[in-house]
Amino acid sequence: MKIMRRDNESTVSEFILLELPIHPEDQGMYSALFLVMYLTTVLGNLLIILLIRLDSHLHTPMYFFLSHLAFTDISFSSVTAPKMLMNMLTNNRSISYAGCVSQVYFFLSFADLDSFLLTSMAYDRYVAICHPLHYITMMSQNLCVLLVIVSWVLSFANSLVHTLLLARLSHFRDNTIPHYFCDLSALLKLSSSDTTINKLVILPLGTLVITLPFICILVSYGRIGATILRTPSIKGIYKALSTCGSHLSVVCLYYGAIIGLYLVPSSDSTNGKDVIVAVVYTVVTPMLNPFIYSLRNRDMKEAMSNMLSRRVSSQ
Repeated sequence: MKIMRRDNESTVSEFILLELPIHPEDQGMYSALFLVMYLTTVLGNLLIILLIRLDSHLHTPMYFFLSHLAFTDISFSSVTAPKMLMNMLTNNRSISYAGCVSQVYFFLSFADLDSFLLTSMAYDRYVAICHPLHYITMMSQNLCVLLVIVSWVLSFANSLVHTLLLARLSHFRDNTIPHYFCDLSALLKLSSSDTTINKLVILPLGTLVITLPFICILVSYGRIGATILRTPSIKGIYKALSTCGSHLSVVCLYYGAIIGLYLVPSSDSTNGKDVIVAVVYTVVTPMLNPFIYSLRNRDMKEAMSNMLSRRVSSQ
């Protein structure tokens, strides 16, 4: 079977993705498991969007950002999960060059968007706890819309830069990507073209879309912690935890996976640990977000209860 085709300029027309480290006899079971996880991600986040849309009590800045985060999680998981499932079911691990570049673009876009939205939500929590009397004026509707628009623009602009630089690389030593999806760093390692510019822009742009937002989140929660310590009380601590607990859990999952996937060195590029962390990052984390916000958030539970009550009473 011919898995790599090249023209006179040695350009690759398709790539071969890595299989998940699963025994062949367990493929069916894991395929069903990942399918259930993906459907849970889509349906759970759609439920969050629906509840926020229908319940007027949730028409606040925090839930405005949450609805965009839920949509982003659906999109982020959809970039890699369907292709992974198709590869497992058909045992066809090839992906076209155009499909691979497109996957890189949307993967980076929605990953960056997650980062910016989590930062906006952290700022919202900071204002709510540290400046409660000025919350309505500081978190105006115009500011919330502006933060979301800027998040979308910066995220897709950043991924566009990386994608355009990637598209200029036409020579590759091999077409087997040591990952189950098209990862930018893996493609740069495979390229035999000059990747100097690609590598130069990774650090400043990565700092802009990942490091700076993470620092802003840390500063926000640092200020929140300082405010709580200035007026220590069981009621104040409980209120802060109930207000920030869900968001803080999602932040730990998101940045913990990024650190494990990209910052912790691995002795082998095909290490099973990298694959497991990548699955957590792309499949598990987007799936857990609806559970975190529904189980730990009183407003969401009340909105769900009200929706079910209205449905029962209407029958």
